[in-house]
Amino acid sequence: MSLLLRPARPSDFLVLAAWVPDAAACRRWAGPLVPFPFAPEHLEGLLEAQERPSYGLWEDGSALVAFGQYWVQAPGHAHLGRILVAPAARGRGLGRELCHHLMGEAFRASGARVLTLRVYRDNTVAQALYTSLGFRPVASECTNESLFLEAPVYPSAG
Repeated sequence: MSLLLRPARPSDFLVLAAWVPDAAACRRWAGPLVPFPFAPEHLEGLLEAQERPSYGLWEDGSALVAFGQYWVQAPGHAHLGRILVAPAARGRGLGRELCHHLMGEAFRASGARVLTLRVYRDNTVAQALYTSLGFRPVASECTNESLFLEAPVYPSAG
């Protein structure tokens, strides 16, 4: 199995749209500003993909298996978001691969030295992944519903 991270293309958003089955899943993944249902051809715009670097993780050059974005919050700080693994590909470590690649890309492209992300408190699988990647809670930014996590970025990330 070979994995390749590449900038998202318009056709990737059509595939990605099929991974979001309902309004609850959409809100948890994309946030409250992305309505559901949405027209798949509008997803790229709804995710502000032109302003927020968006990447697809491809397996063996033929299957989109994961998606994620990052955006610069402030000089030296980038935020990872909208991380999603294809339902049929979950449980194979692809979220870890995607995060490693996104972390490295955020470092290389933006010079980020600190990365942040949010995760729902009941998403224990994602919490375990992010913790294993060096993310730690920032108590002052956490809510009853979600944890706000932060990690330093090192040149070897990704």
